[in-house]
Amino acid sequence: MINKGMKAVALVFSTAAVLGLVSCKGNKKSSTAKSTDDKTIRIFGAFRGEEAARFDEIVKLFNEKTGCNAVYEGSPEFETQILVQAEAGTPPDIAAIPQPGMMKNFARRGFIKPLSKEVVTKIDENYAPVWKQLGTADDGKVYGVFHRVNAKSFVWYPKKAWEAKGYTVPKTWDELTALENKMVANGDTPWSIGFESGAATGWVGTDWLEDVMLRTAGPDVYDKWVSHKIPFNDPAVMNALNYVGSIMLNGKYVYGGTTNILTQNYGDSIKPLFENPPKAYMNRQGNFITGFMPEDVQAHLEEDVGVFALPSIDPKYGTPVLGGGDQFVAFSDKKEVQEFMEFLTTWEACAPWAKVGGALFPHKNQNFDDYGNAIERDIAKILVNATVFRFDASDMMPAEVGAGTFWTGMVDYVSGKDAKTVLTAIENSWPKSN
Repeated sequence: MINKGMKAVALVFSTAAVLGLVSCKGNKKSSTAKSTDDKTIRIFGAFRGEEAARFDEIVKLFNEKTGCNAVYEGSPEFETQILVQAEAGTPPDIAAIPQPGMMKNFARRGFIKPLSKEVVTKIDENYAPVWKQLGTADDGKVYGVFHRVNAKSFVWYPKKAWEAKGYTVPKTWDELTALENKMVANGDTPWSIGFESGAATGWVGTDWLEDVMLRTAGPDVYDKWVSHKIPFNDPAVMNALNYVGSIMLNGKYVYGGTTNILTQNYGDSIKPLFENPPKAYMNRQGNFITGFMPEDVQAHLEEDVGVFALPSIDPKYGTPVLGGGDQFVAFSDKKEVQEFMEFLTTWEACAPWAKVGGALFPHKNQNFDDYGNAIERDIAKILVNATVFRFDASDMMPAEVGAGTFWTGMVDYVSGKDAKTVLTAIENSWPKSN
């Protein structure tokens, strides 16, 4: 969820696509009666800081191409504000929603508009079927276009400091535990973890639990958990949470202990790894975390940063890839809005961000060479070619849970509440209609 980023490639539009992106220019020339506001597209999302700056470059490219005036605004309170605005009848034209559950809720309530036939055709051409499925609501209509996405099942480390200490990459959970204990014995702290994310505080904890669920219970049980075919306090979920707790609740394993987990911003949680000497040696996070690394580290990413997949726990489930992403939905039926959505389906709308780093894209017709470094290039290939990929569970659950009690439940767990109490409270919050 929340932040990520990556690189570039030029895609030649078909004649139809080019013609489909000129109406803003046409408006500018054809009618002096139309105000600038008629061509303004308000886009609202959770991108802020570096992410917002990178997305703004995509918006600028669209504006230059079409003559439109698309404007992006980001907010740390996005999840709360977008619901308030929708219910008040004052939504933006477009919103970037990280949770498919929220998209389905908005579609069910009639807040958002189905995508045009032209946009759906582009999705069929440029994406694997899973991304269309994730953008489809319960009524069978397609509402969402995925753009920036992420792969989350990775552990990052300071390469030079690791080599100096003689640490090696673990391939199994037992090897990971042995590594953690070796670090502690050396006087080092294994992990830096940060839950803080404004109104979305706690999502980092849900990612941890989801990754471990895939590794302990497997993808089939994971799917049942997401769809509530097993209860949230099922023994399989309890088992996975205990694995997470074995790390997060161990003061020797986490920099600053539980207090720091709760108060440290998720983007800042990578920085202790690159202090001299490191205050921690591992950070489990999605590919987007590279955009939050110190600037000097970003400038020498391949030399300074190491990354490995979160290790397998049960060998029969291997190392699945957990991911997420932002799907853009339309609250307005302006023609220009559909043009922007169509633009997002093209690699041209992805390449500038891919070049500077911090994002992945699911588009089939992408040039991996556009990614600016070997780390992100390889991760992008893993995402696009993954045989076992699962979308972030909390983003698939009803918004009341996935963007509500699940987030707060992980905060409660790290704050000291026992696993059974936390999971039962989340289970009791699941909407009865679901």
